[in-house]
Amino acid sequence: MKTSAVLQIFIGALLAGALVAIPESAGAQISIGINVDIEPPALPVYVQPPCPEPNYMWTPGYWAWDGVSDYYWVPGTWVMAPQPGYLWTPGYWGWGDGGAYVFHTGYWGTQVGFYGGVNYGFGYGGGGFAGGEWRGGVFAYNTAAVNVNTTVIHTTYVNTTVVNNTTIVNNTHTSFNGGPGGVAAKPTPEQRTFESQPHLQATQAQVQHAQVAKEDKSNFASVNHGVPAHAAVPRPASSVSELEHGAVAGKAAEGAKPFVPHPVAAAKTEAAPHPRAEAPPERAEGAGRPAQAARPAESPRPTEAARPPEARPPEARPAEAPRPTEAPRAPEAAPKPAAPRSAPPPAPKPAPRPAPPPRPKEPPPEHNNPKEETH
Repeated sequence: MKTSAVLQIFIGALLAGALVAIPESAGAQISIGINVDIEPPALPVYVQPPCPEPNYMWTPGYWAWDGVSDYYWVPGTWVMAPQPGYLWTPGYWGWGDGGAYVFHTGYWGTQVGFYGGVNYGFGYGGGGFAGGEWRGGVFAYNTAAVNVNTTVIHTTYVNTTVVNNTTIVNNTHTSFNGGPGGVAAKPTPEQRTFESQPHLQATQAQVQHAQVAKEDKSNFASVNHGVPAHAAVPRPASSVSELEHGAVAGKAAEGAKPFVPHPVAAAKTEAAPHPRAEAPPERAEGAGRPAQAARPAESPRPTEAARPPEARPPEARPAEAPRPTEAPRAPEAAPKPAAPRSAPPPAPKPAPRPAPPPRPKEPPPEHNNPKEETH
């Protein structure tokens, strides 16, 4: 029974994006074994609620995976530190060697470790922490980075230098490290050393808060398209109604691309099919070629006239129809023999017939008239 109970807690932690029931001596930041091939949405923009009580630590909002097919937003909130002197290192999505996104859980420790260089804001500018520091058993808040009601909390100070030194510019509000379009940040030697030190995992209040966020369907990226209506709350939510009534709405960041679930692996496989998609047409042509394989029978290709019917589209054949009309032209050439018609000029040759006029010369015979001879 104990084993199954621990297993249930472990699974619940996976879905919530945080790992619980791990000994306090847990080592470096742990990947919870979730590999997702869909790029996480960009981080939304929202106003940080004021710190409700002393020694509450800000835990930034983040995109968690539902374990099936979608991301959901876990609202940022103020959480009581598990013990004085501890700070929260946010979890983050990183590009894994297997070509997918892997979530690295957040944890509590005496220092803030590496969180992917992701700029969550409010003291978590991507490199280190600028939201405040422990002074004995009391936490002092840097109001240059976090929202604190100074009438309620008096341990405050202002330090803009640390804010500038720990901020990584991220105009696109990318929520993951490495891979295509991810934040190109790597842990420093100090951060690597700190990762090997003992840490405390998320508190029960944080785990419950993440579970409630999952129950609110409006937090899912497929519904809000990367812009959650419940972006942050003053305290960890214990119910959906509590989350809805006390939440601060988020909005899309300037320069952030709208969320469209593009599976990375699918994108690669889609790129491959394109040549294949082009191949089918070739195969279709090839399919026609087998029919042309009958051409061996057409070996009488010498009569290339046979090719036109196959190669030429049916439309080309009507084009051949005009050729018959050209055939009549050949007969028109025949009229050239009509040139003989111009021969009529030779007809005048009969004119020589008038030559008969010389016939009058016959009178000489008249001289032979016997009457004249009698004289």
